[in-house]
Amino acid sequence: MRTFEGERGICTGITNRFLKPACAAAWMCLFASLGIATFAASPGECRRQAWAGEASGQTMRLGDPFPGTERLDWSDDIASRMVDAADAFLTRKTAESAARRDAAWRGKRRGKAAAEENQADPFADERVALARILGMKDARAASPQLQVIASPGHSGRVGFGSGYEIYAVRWPAFGDVTGEGLWLVPTENRDAATPSVVAIPDADITPEMLTGLVAGVPPECRYAARLAAAGCRVLVPTLISREITQRRNVRLTHREYLYRPAYELGRHLIGYEVQKVLAGVDYLHVQSSPDTPIGVIGWGEGGMLAMYAAAVDRRIDAVAISGYFGPREGMWREPIDRNVFARLDRFGDAEILRLLAGRAAVVEVCRVPDFAVPPGLGGAPGRIAAPDLRAVEEEWCRAKGFFDDPAWTDRWHLVVSGDGRGPHATPECLDRFAALLGISESPPREQSPQRTEESLPDAVQRLTQQIYELDRHNQQVLARSADVRRDFLTRLDRSSLDNHAKTAEWYRTYFENEVVGKFDDDLAPLGAKSRLAYDAPAWSGYEVVLPVFGEVFAYGVLLVPKNIAMGEKRPVAVCQHGLEGRPQETISGDHRAYHDFAARLAEQGFVVFAPQNPYIFGDRFRTLQRKAYPLKKTLFSIIVPQHRQIVRWLSQLPFVDANRIGFYGLSYGGKTAMRVPALVPEYCLSICSADFNDWIWKNASTSSSYSYVWTGEYEIFEFDLGETFNYADMAALIAPRPFMVERGHFDGVSSDEAVAYEYAKVRLLYVQLGIPERTEIEWFAGPHMIHGVGTFRFLRRHLSFPGSGDVSP
Repeated sequence: MRTFEGERGICTGITNRFLKPACAAAWMCLFASLGIATFAASPGECRRQAWAGEASGQTMRLGDPFPGTERLDWSDDIASRMVDAADAFLTRKTAESAARRDAAWRGKRRGKAAAEENQADPFADERVALARILGMKDARAASPQLQVIASPGHSGRVGFGSGYEIYAVRWPAFGDVTGEGLWLVPTENRDAATPSVVAIPDADITPEMLTGLVAGVPPECRYAARLAAAGCRVLVPTLISREITQRRNVRLTHREYLYRPAYELGRHLIGYEVQKVLAGVDYLHVQSSPDTPIGVIGWGEGGMLAMYAAAVDRRIDAVAISGYFGPREGMWREPIDRNVFARLDRFGDAEILRLLAGRAAVVEVCRVPDFAVPPGLGGAPGRIAAPDLRAVEEEWCRAKGFFDDPAWTDRWHLVVSGDGRGPHATPECLDRFAALLGISESPPREQSPQRTEESLPDAVQRLTQQIYELDRHNQQVLARSADVRRDFLTRLDRSSLDNHAKTAEWYRTYFENEVVGKFDDDLAPLGAKSRLAYDAPAWSGYEVVLPVFGEVFAYGVLLVPKNIAMGEKRPVAVCQHGLEGRPQETISGDHRAYHDFAARLAEQGFVVFAPQNPYIFGDRFRTLQRKAYPLKKTLFSIIVPQHRQIVRWLSQLPFVDANRIGFYGLSYGGKTAMRVPALVPEYCLSICSADFNDWIWKNASTSSSYSYVWTGEYEIFEFDLGETFNYADMAALIAPRPFMVERGHFDGVSSDEAVAYEYAKVRLLYVQLGIPERTEIEWFAGPHMIHGVGTFRFLRRHLSFPGSGDVSP
């Protein structure tokens, strides 16, 4: 084989039967150089002329374009350019998101008086949508209560300050999950009219630090104790810390460890902690008189949770958001546990603040927690950075300026500490917040309560228990997820092929819009660029670049057999590489995973296209996923349209049968084999190699050694996939087209049992539809690789391309 060097032969001019006369000369040379027979010359004579260069005509050399395309003259790494282009596209879409949100929200403008007269919540739909993307699916405890934690013979009173006492408490939140922290209550005047507050610390601050029972927070920043000294009842919950620990193969923060499976299951650590806060509000609401205000306040992660809690729950009368509010277009840079799917599609911080319309809010611009996850640990890199003050002010103005009636925001206050990076819980912030709660006197400027003789809660043990409870809840949700998916898919009618086709369309649309994510951009006109890159005895190979939309393009290698007869139309095998792969690795070099399967298929007579998918270059491509998530998109929101453009281009080639284009992918290409053909019906079959398994279990289990929870693929998790589509359910969107699984017994992706369990559901579907011959699984004694035996036969049978061919691995 000659690659990227040497020279092609020449060909006499012959008439082209496929294209316009203007393109005939180029196509004549192509067919001749590929050995394609025409009425003017036999295959042998044409090949002889082409390769011997005996006749006059156009000279074709490596680097020359495929006929009908422009010359590809890019000299850089095209895969790298592809990732950069996708990044530029997502960056632009992110920058445009605020304008799109403003346009979508315009119809929500209403006068406060009109809303109150109708007793309607103008933002009810937005609250439901926000709660959903925060993963707040689990019902809170029906009987809110606080349990004082005390050993026998003790009261649980662990401290006291000026006019208040401190107790260690626990409260039911949801399922088997509890909230735990400290309860600060006035020594006197504990009646139902006492203002109540949930004071949320930052994730790396314990309740004991925030109240001053142990060191860690300056006395002036102890807003929980200061508000208690001002006469409030104050509940201080424990948050999951950001401590980085070794988790089998990776080092993760506690927060990312819980975020990963929760996200896959349609939950979120943020939503869990908001539910704990709101369970506390439930208790305060029951214990308070109807007119007694309830407030939430927090700094850092606590500020984030305070904002979300107040946005989704109108019982909260006042909120103080410290060290969090600002533009969120850069949230992909933050710790990944702050990532919220579809956040920027509908909500910037301005839109969330709008959900507090008519209530009281203080936003404090100050320094933020100093925290970063460096790259290279296996967890998602990210850092918390203070936003630019001007950008915060612009976001604030976006929130306030939305309302035609200023009465909506007349109790909103923006407080700036120093230059925007000064200490949090400033006197102005606390004074304004206290006033909004009806407290006439300013809270004391600092607090240092004293401890009693009773032991303080063991903070490490408490954190360990809180992590355990949330992990256990995730695993309980995982155990129920198959039933939830079954209920979700009840409208998929398996009684006949026609009924299946009709009912599957709704699910296909849901899968694309709500799970994978779809950009509304139209595909660009076909304007392919190419160059001859391979010259093998049996086939020729071209690098091809296709515009997709915006900055995004598709890239791959087209392999054309040299024995195609004039007028013949061949099937196409699209051969997809895996993680960190390149199309060239499927063609030459006998890569241990691919074994040149693209070239082998071309040698057997298939037209082959080997695409470059953008999952390459480590954190660079994973950043694409991070940027896509808040836009309600994923990496496959780029990959799917790339493949739509690929099959569109392949379909118009004169030697391609557009009805016989099959997909065959390994590993991450196997992930592609489940998602792309489900959404691209032009793929007439799909083969998933070295990836098919119980996908939800693999992503959400914290007991299985196969789980992605223990790996560096932090981009792999897809929001709410666990309660919508497992791999068998994706295969249902591929059906009734042929579908095959290729599985090596020693493939570390999963266990044989998990693969068989999930595939059994696929087999049953095809039996129910009366087409059991269209699906199969091949087991072979091998590792994570293309076997290329049963799958090659499957391609030949279902692409109607008989022939002996070499099918040995």
